Amino acid sequence: MSVSRTGILPCCALLSLSAILPAPLWAADAANAFNPAIGLILNGTLGHFSREPDDYAIAGLPLGGESEPGSQGFALGESELNISANIDPDWFGAITVALGDETEVENAYVQTSPAEGLTFRGGRFFSGIGYLNEQHAHTWDFADTALAYRALLGTQYKDDGVQLRWLAPTELYTEVGAEWFNGSAYPAGGSASKGQGAWSVFVHSGGDIGQSSSWRAGLSYLNANADARESGDEDNPDLFSGSSKVAIADFVWKWSPGGNAYNRSVKVQGEYLLSKNDGDFIPAGGSELPYSATPKGWYLQTIYQFAHGWRAGVRHDQLDAGQNDATFAGSVLDAQNHTPQRNSLMLDYSNSEFSRLRLQYNRDESQPQIDHQWLLQYTMSLGAHGAHRF
Repeated sequence: MSVSRTGILPCCALLSLSAILPAPLWAADAANAFNPAIGLILNGTLGHFSREPDDYAIAGLPLGGESEPGSQGFALGESELNISANIDPDWFGAITVALGDETEVENAYVQTSPAEGLTFRGGRFFSGIGYLNEQHAHTWDFADTALAYRALLGTQYKDDGVQLRWLAPTELYTEVGAEWFNGSAYPAGGSASKGQGAWSVFVHSGGDIGQSSSWRAGLSYLNANADARESGDEDNPDLFSGSSKVAIADFVWKWSPGGNAYNRSVKVQGEYLLSKNDGDFIPAGGSELPYSATPKGWYLQTIYQFAHGWRAGVRHDQLDAGQNDATFAGSVLDAQNHTPQRNSLMLDYSNSEFSRLRLQYNRDESQPQIDHQWLLQYTMSLGAHGAHRF
């Protein structure tokens, strides 16, 4: 399998099991050539929402992190500047800066070269939990993330900390990982436990089925403590102190005829997230209330590449707030006896592996009132870029 220098190559082209290997290990080869490798992702959208996105909410669930559904009208999306290089024979380093209305260090970490299958990473990075969590936004198959990730992980869980991964020397791909974080990012918050407030474990396994199919499945668990975690309105936020535990089961299956995804391929992907929250919740302007809930959510999506460069996708999301306590009537935690859900259709075209145009429609029923969302998106890649995960 050849390693692309861009991430916007359709993921189904990466059917070989070797593509499951952690991206930085492959990126290190490219980094030797560019030393450092510098890449830029340009992303922009034209959005039309029948309901004002600034008023977006999900019935019965507090929203934290970067959980906005998008912007009305023309908007510069999240562009990224990536720099990475081998530091010496034993260390690799990378930084990704998200460029938009605000500048944010998305990733900045150092990582050891593999030794007996073990790698160590330290700095800021996306957690290895789940399937979507570790992917940068420009690699998603839809313009936005799954509702379950938006509601239960603040879109993606990334934080400052350390990670240890072990790739087992087995014929069946098996990877085990453990992480320890500061606990400053949703669903954690406030850097609880003296800045050591979150930890996670995960296991991923996968393999090939003949020459045309490959799969990956995983189980993950995140334990996050929160100290005055903010959600909702930035100027008048809701506050939560307590613990949030999130368990994730994920599965991905890819198919292309004879392993050649040039013209046709299929990708089926789904995840189930189950959260357990216990603590005290202070609605904006209200008083402290005991809060215990078990929200959950799932999504299932299919991407079909029907011709070279052309792909179509369909996705269904659904959430359950996990409680409907009358105590929270009228607050953000009032589920209103409503089941948040969303159906999405997507069509995109890649002129090359460096450019993509996408049209997407969402029928979003996160709230009892339907929101019809249209998104036109471009994603372009300039410069060096490492291969993406399976």
